[in-house]
Amino acid sequence: MGGRTAVAALLPALHEQRWQLPAALGALSDPTALRQLNPPGAEPLPEPLLALLARRGHTSAEAVAALLAPPAAPEPLEHFADLAVAAARLEQACRGGEAVAICGDYDADGMTSTALLVGVLSRLGANPRGAIPSRMEDGYGLNAAMVEELAGEGVGLLVTVDNGVSAHEALERARDLGVEVILTDHHTIPATLPPHLALLHPQRTPEGSPFRGLAGVGLAYVLAAALCRRMGSAEGLRMAMDLFCVGTIADMAPLQGVNRRWLIDGLPRLSSSGLAGLQALQRLAGIEGQPLDAEAVAFRIAPRINAVGRLGDPRLVVELLTTGEPERALELARDCETLNRQRRELCEAIEAEALALLEADGSERPAFLLLAQNHWHHGVIGIVAARLVERLNRPCALLAGEGNGRLRASVRAPRGFAVDGALQACAELLERFGGHPAAGGFSVRAERLEALRQRLEERARLWLQERGGSHPVEPEALLRLAAIDREFLRQQRRLEPFGIGHPQPVYWSSGCELVSQKLLRGGHLQLELEQDGARLRAIGWRWQGEARLPRWLDVAYRLRLDRWQERERLQLELVGVRPSATGEHGEGEVILQRGDRLYWCRRDGEGLVIRNATGEELHSASSPDHPYLRALLQDAAMALGLAA
Repeated sequence: MGGRTAVAALLPALHEQRWQLPAALGALSDPTALRQLNPPGAEPLPEPLLALLARRGHTSAEAVAALLAPPAAPEPLEHFADLAVAAARLEQACRGGEAVAICGDYDADGMTSTALLVGVLSRLGANPRGAIPSRMEDGYGLNAAMVEELAGEGVGLLVTVDNGVSAHEALERARDLGVEVILTDHHTIPATLPPHLALLHPQRTPEGSPFRGLAGVGLAYVLAAALCRRMGSAEGLRMAMDLFCVGTIADMAPLQGVNRRWLIDGLPRLSSSGLAGLQALQRLAGIEGQPLDAEAVAFRIAPRINAVGRLGDPRLVVELLTTGEPERALELARDCETLNRQRRELCEAIEAEALALLEADGSERPAFLLLAQNHWHHGVIGIVAARLVERLNRPCALLAGEGNGRLRASVRAPRGFAVDGALQACAELLERFGGHPAAGGFSVRAERLEALRQRLEERARLWLQERGGSHPVEPEALLRLAAIDREFLRQQRRLEPFGIGHPQPVYWSSGCELVSQKLLRGGHLQLELEQDGARLRAIGWRWQGEARLPRWLDVAYRLRLDRWQERERLQLELVGVRPSATGEHGEGEVILQRGDRLYWCRRDGEGLVIRNATGEELHSASSPDHPYLRALLQDAAMALGLAA
């Protein structure tokens, strides 16, 4: 799994970057206090990693220990009030060989959830079938026509996964037809629930429950495990754990609570999964036989599954993940590969067209990017919208024709711009809408599009004025290049898995000398950097900036072990670069702003000096007692590369 293909985040130009250095560590600034975060009896972590964890809120040895080795999951029956009822009804279905419909969604979470329950129930004696709506023909969620069809085929029990809490019409029809319903869903619970026999939902667990972060596939796993326990059979649970890992990472569920515990347990075994479909996907992704981490699942496995839900029939994935025939699995995996290739080609074409539309509108970039073309594919416009957000640091809505004078949109936004709030503010202009702070979707009539554009533009312009329009660069810990080696990377891996709520660490190094730079094919920037005699290669994906960089740089980056042509080497994957104020001899000044006050900071031997607007100077050797001055010295030390 090489960094070259895993993550290709855009590296913005120098003038578009806004660096925000990490907060001072306060009482933990002293290295001795920081080292006390190491759990007793455990292998000590390096200080930069401890500083990073402290900034993420792990400010005690107990908290660090819980991150490194999360506690076992508590008894689910004590956290899900309806779990016993749901498991008992499924046991009845298994012992009676009943037809059971597993009604999922067409994203990776919904498809893996469906496959998980189909696989477990079939092993325990039921007659399950997957039922997933078409993205293009049906839209999201269960519908009444599907319920009528399933009831006509003799289905008396229906289990929703990754959807259902808002399917009022469909589940009222199920009640009328005598079909019992078990709901498992993690989307927002409406004020009134549809008819159901049992409901498993993270929001229905006690406050602070470690089950609160479960995605749809996590709820399916909880239900499957409870059923297996009732029936005294663990058959299928290893398979269920494999699918839990894939679906949880693909859905970007927070890697906290039981999600983290179960991923730590399940990921090491994923490469040797007994599922023929997962083995076939690994083979076609070129990672067969390699250990799989969360990044490999997110960037090599999940896209091949998601492509089917976007462009094809989701039942293909359910069959792929439940078949026991390796030859059939390989055939189905090749179909996934073909659809994934089509997905990439469509995304590239739509992105190029969207950028051309923006250029045609002139040099002034709108605050909210709203672009519409009837021929764009609904299944991929969300991916392209996310790319445009990354490239241009603006909220973005891409719209495709829906017929009958309506357009359907996918919306994405940078952190801090609330998509759900923006859509709510435009509710009277929209046919329907939904989403959360980072993403959403809506349908709108064509004649209302201009009014919608104006309202979203005004909202986004105010937001940009408040935060500035530049790309935020937010490193978490300072590293010297000499500290970066295989041993440090091994220590970083102790913090895995990384994902939502616990991202890949971003470090920064100050005063690095630029030895060489080269623009690679595809627009990627390759640098060779040196600091105190240590030299490392750095790569900036999709570089948008200046032709030549200054000699002295501060760099923000993630660490990668790059595998290329059977060679491995440590590499910095650049997140940001800026001219350094601490060059060869440490000369240069950094300006700090605190409220409406400016301070000029420079090195002074091993210490530093801070000067205010009236010319008064504060020396670090003076060891001031006032908390404001101590914090100011700490911030200045960090900015000049003198502190973690």
